[in-house]
Amino acid sequence: MYRQITDPLGHPALTALLAATPLIVLLVLLGVLRVKAHRAALAGLATAAVLAVVVYGMPAGQVALGATEGAAFGLFPIVWIVLGAVWINRLQRASGHDAVISRSFARLSDDPRVQAILIAFCFGAMVESLSGFGTPIAVTSVILVGLGQPPLKAAAIATFANTAPAAFGSVGNPIQALAKVTSFPATELGAMVGRQSAVIAFLVPFVLLFILDGSRGLRELWPVALAAGAGFGAGQYLCSNHLAYQLTDLVAALVSAGAVLVVLRVRRPARPADAGPGARGRVPVATRLPAEPEPALAPAGAAPLMTPPAPSGPGVPAPPADPRREVLRAYFPYALLTFLFSLVSYDGPVARFVDARDVSFTWPGLRVVSASGRPLAVATFDFGWLGAAGTLLLCTGVVSACVLRVSARRAVRCYGEALRQIRWAALTVSCVLALSYVMNLSGMAVSLGVWLAGAGRLFALLSGLLGWFGVALTGSDTSSNALFGAMQVTAAQHVGISPLLAAATNSTGGVQGKAAAMQNLVIAAGAVGLTGREGDILRKVIGWSLAVLTALCVLAWLQSTSVLGWMVP
Repeated sequence: MYRQITDPLGHPALTALLAATPLIVLLVLLGVLRVKAHRAALAGLATAAVLAVVVYGMPAGQVALGATEGAAFGLFPIVWIVLGAVWINRLQRASGHDAVISRSFARLSDDPRVQAILIAFCFGAMVESLSGFGTPIAVTSVILVGLGQPPLKAAAIATFANTAPAAFGSVGNPIQALAKVTSFPATELGAMVGRQSAVIAFLVPFVLLFILDGSRGLRELWPVALAAGAGFGAGQYLCSNHLAYQLTDLVAALVSAGAVLVVLRVRRPARPADAGPGARGRVPVATRLPAEPEPALAPAGAAPLMTPPAPSGPGVPAPPADPRREVLRAYFPYALLTFLFSLVSYDGPVARFVDARDVSFTWPGLRVVSASGRPLAVATFDFGWLGAAGTLLLCTGVVSACVLRVSARRAVRCYGEALRQIRWAALTVSCVLALSYVMNLSGMAVSLGVWLAGAGRLFALLSGLLGWFGVALTGSDTSSNALFGAMQVTAAQHVGISPLLAAATNSTGGVQGKAAAMQNLVIAAGAVGLTGREGDILRKVIGWSLAVLTALCVLAWLQSTSVLGWMVP
């Protein structure tokens, strides 16, 4: 039995700095020194294990057991999700229907920047509303690559876009977890989170444009970003405060997509200047965005990751419209996936049947309690095999292979190619989740929270940072809320600010940590064939993640004062 220690050095600030060391090691090796992701993760895990044993006094056997539980969680459900998403994408390429999707989006807009907002921001939020754990990143990044986006940009866009809907996540799971540990009604928490998240989500499309095309993208497409951000924010606020918080992301995504389509009808944005007048269809990578090296994405002999872009340019006629039945086939996997997610997510006989098949058990041999003597929820492993997103993706792939007319032999070959593509990503995710579990079980994560709680009235300014760290560590806003939610409430009561505000800020601030979470970076890299280049993705998004986090922290601080105190119920 190990009982957590929160301040082994007797100095909260020094203890917090020491507790953050494994994550700092990971981020520096990955983002600064450009070490391979799996090696950086192993170094961070080793650092955490040594600190847990030497400084926190956690028995080595308990450290090893905690690490194995984290590694298992990395394989299921996270790697299971990535494998399914990559397999479906390869099935679509094998049948040629990835090109059909490309042409259909080109008919909505031939500007790849607009396509990226519609797919990563709007469609990604719809997927997030039904399934979290990086599923939207895996799904949307491969679609963007199929549309001709450079893989590195596609991965960065899909990763950062996933920050907007994560505060409500899969059918409101982060809010429900927060309610469970804070004893606030979920409806009140959802309403408060909606009043913050709506403001922050408004900024995300502008950041996406800047990542895609710098200041030119903002100058040419600000009306599209304005419509997407305002529509998403309005949808989040109205649904979380006046309808049902569980549907917040779905409603926000639909409102946002509708607003963008209205803008496209009223005012068609100018094409990128270097695409040339009369350009139609997909704009080639070389003319679409600033030059970016294209890495080799598949081993020799494997199918190419994406269909080559159709020729476009002055004098090139638009490709003929695809037959409706082929368009329906191309989108069938996503329609079926949405249907299956809906069945298992919303309360009903199917959802109850699936939930009854779930298995939960305490990890064998792992005996860890909190400093107060309570058993830790993180020591319980949830094996929801039937309703897992990866299982639904597998079922979708099997049915889609028939609909897309891919032979059984070819489908099995595609599955093997998907396995080979993500093999290093699987190792990295397992190591990162092992690191996360060691930090959580040993008490390092709690040490950081205790130090921040001693900041007095400035705690309102730092509350979002604690949520950001929790998500960067675990990759999940739900996990961060379960980890730090109660601590946020206790600290807020101690310093005299609204406990409801502090709890909500943990969730809203945490979503920006999604862009820096190692598991999400690995999912994005593995999905587009950039395994080993997670550090490149991190460098593209980390600055924006911290910038938007800063805006949220200032917003939360103003909400704790008379300036914006009226926003707190």
